Amino acid sequence: MSTPSKIKLRHIVPSVVTVFAICAGMTSLRMSLEGRIDLALYLILLAVFLDAADGKLARFLDTASPFGAELDTLADFFNFGIVPGVLLYNTLYLGTEYANLGWLAALVLAVCCALRLARFNLSMNSPGITLKKDEYFVGIPAPALACLALMPIFMHLHGWQDTDLPLVRAAYIIGVGLLAVSTVPTYSIKHASIRRAHLPIAVIAAMVLVVCLMVYPWPTLIIGNCLYLASLPFSYMAQLRHTKSQ
Repeated sequence: MSTPSKIKLRHIVPSVVTVFAICAGMTSLRMSLEGRIDLALYLILLAVFLDAADGKLARFLDTASPFGAELDTLADFFNFGIVPGVLLYNTLYLGTEYANLGWLAALVLAVCCALRLARFNLSMNSPGITLKKDEYFVGIPAPALACLALMPIFMHLHGWQDTDLPLVRAAYIIGVGLLAVSTVPTYSIKHASIRRAHLPIAVIAAMVLVVCLMVYPWPTLIIGNCLYLASLPFSYMAQLRHTKSQ
């Protein structure tokens, strides 16, 4: 069977969005090297949004392909494993006596992200390995890993520079990385649902969230990270009850 000489433009739209995400991550890396931390963080958040968008587009346009999946995996590793680690190191540890410790934490973060994504790719082709059960993920997804790992910088920009705890920061970053490769079930927003009667409340809440991210980005992200971490025991217990009921 011959390969068609032409493809429809809709087939490349998700991959183009993924390439934009890689460009956002690469530019974030440049901004972090230049010391423009705020802009570097905004670009990582843009990469998180684009990562969610390319998958949605692929499913909506019915253009999912192995090429797109591999490209998305490479983009996730770069944007959520390498770029946050470099940003954390440059912002919090470079030039200090704890530089080696900070680099170790960045390495663990990148390796854990790579292991997480490799396990995810393996699960796509192996029925014996799964990273998603109903409304749960197994471990922390790569975009959430990046957001959680960057919380020390969010706190730093919010004005908590006086509390310099490099050992605690490094332990936190390593702990977040280990959560990504753990088997802890985490809630998946992709399968979340609400009652139709609550739709206006959800829309207003989403609007408030967007406004807070625009006006008070760092406190909003800190609170969001704390709520996500606080949800882990509940997701674990919910998954345990679900397993026992089967």
